[in-house]
Amino acid sequence: MTTPPVEVDTAPASDADSWLTRGVAGIGTASFLADVGHEVPTALLPSLLTSTLGAPAAALGLIEGVSDGLAGTARLVGGALADDPARRRRVAVGGYTSTAALAALTGAATSVWQVGVLRAGAWAARGLRVPARNALLADVVPPTAYGRAYGFERMMDNLGAIVGPLLALGLVAAVGVRAAIGLSVLPGLLAATAIIYAIRHAPTTEPRPRFPLRIRIRPVLHAGLGPLMAAVVAFELGNAAATLLILRATDLLQPGHGRDDATQLALVLYVLYNIAATVASLPAGRLADRLGPRGPVQVLTVGIGLFACSYAGFAVAGAHLAVLALPFIAAGLAIGCVETAQHTAVASLAPADIRGSAFGLLATIQAAGNVAASAIAGILWTTVSAQAAFLYLTGWMLLALAGLTLASRRRTAGS
Repeated sequence: MTTPPVEVDTAPASDADSWLTRGVAGIGTASFLADVGHEVPTALLPSLLTSTLGAPAAALGLIEGVSDGLAGTARLVGGALADDPARRRRVAVGGYTSTAALAALTGAATSVWQVGVLRAGAWAARGLRVPARNALLADVVPPTAYGRAYGFERMMDNLGAIVGPLLALGLVAAVGVRAAIGLSVLPGLLAATAIIYAIRHAPTTEPRPRFPLRIRIRPVLHAGLGPLMAAVVAFELGNAAATLLILRATDLLQPGHGRDDATQLALVLYVLYNIAATVASLPAGRLADRLGPRGPVQVLTVGIGLFACSYAGFAVAGAHLAVLALPFIAAGLAIGCVETAQHTAVASLAPADIRGSAFGLLATIQAAGNVAASAIAGILWTTVSAQAAFLYLTGWMLLALAGLTLASRRRTAGS
């Protein structure tokens, strides 16, 4: 795929009010549309596998596990590709297009293995594009506005997570499961168009000699990101899937409401989580910019602290809807702060020539940590108790806070 011709965005990037450039708007729009597009097949995949194709629940778990594993590996490779500005633009466009097409094709699958192959391919393409998108966003905004740019992108992504499932419900009612999955290609392709728009308004870059593909982890860690990444590892090992929060709410509410009503109430709480994440992302980015060089770490600290409070709340919460809403909202605010701060910190600290690798390493840590956190918490839940699982996750949050404190002291001593 050829890279679209590049035009320079002539907006005055130095103006504090001009951070929302055409490039930033294009990338944010792409994140929103892409999330809407992939949430539709994600929401309908269980129904397609179990009701339409007659597969057992174990098939869903296997397909999702393999897909998540491939996505994690692809993020590391995508980071190496994104070190080169020309490659990152092609990978971004190709990743958005491939994800949309492969995910939509699952609606036409006639066997479980076909669903597995298409889902894995879509998630691998999605993994490849993540570092490219994040590195591209740093290309289209001045460093003083990184926080607001990444906050805006996260806000749009979280908004897509709200709209996507609602769209899935409407499409299923109108055209059925298979057609609804197929129609998800439309927002996905619009996302690819939005990325092309962003690239057209990115600054021109000098051509670089084409080097062999290298996954550069050691240079990233030696570039001042090592202590931060160590704290991020601790955080991600405690950052379990949001489905565990939904399950906890369902189990607590079931005795007083019945299984079906408890499930619906838990999903309402999950909507609150996504709303809180959407609302928090841009203010978190603004705060990171306003606080200066240490701003991203300080915002990250706030987010991880909120996660610690949220998980502790899930460990001790009772079967009261209003009380359960508090840890859901805290977790939503936390993820809005954390994701924005992580991306802003990497963009600020990583040298431009290895920024793609830095984002690839961050994305890989996020994927691997989430799998480990969810798996271990699930085992503790089954063998000990739900309280033990959430206290375990809380412990990792406290370790992450200690790691951030140490990283901040090292930076202060070295400055």
